[in-house]
Amino acid sequence: LSCGDVATQMASCINYLRGAGPLPAACCNGVKNLKNSATTTQDRRTACKCLISASKTISGVNFGLAAGLPAKCGVSIPYKISPSTNCDQVN
Repeated sequence: LSCGDVATQMASCINYLRGAGPLPAACCNGVKNLKNSATTTQDRRTACKCLISASKTISGVNFGLAAGLPAKCGVSIPYKISPSTNCDQVN
């Protein structure tokens, strides 16, 4: 799993995460695909780090929307998408 993979899966979420549009089905599909492809602890940590890094570099991200995204898509992930998340503690 690479940050490129994460970015590809999450690209359709950007407008939603900026509060600039509805939650597209493609975004939730990306969230689900990302969860399904992160099968090991290392994959989950990588995905976490990539998500946090990307969320800091994309201007205008609403972290409340980001944190709630997995639940809105019906997916449970073992960490919160937040700048304060310590991805090294993800299992």
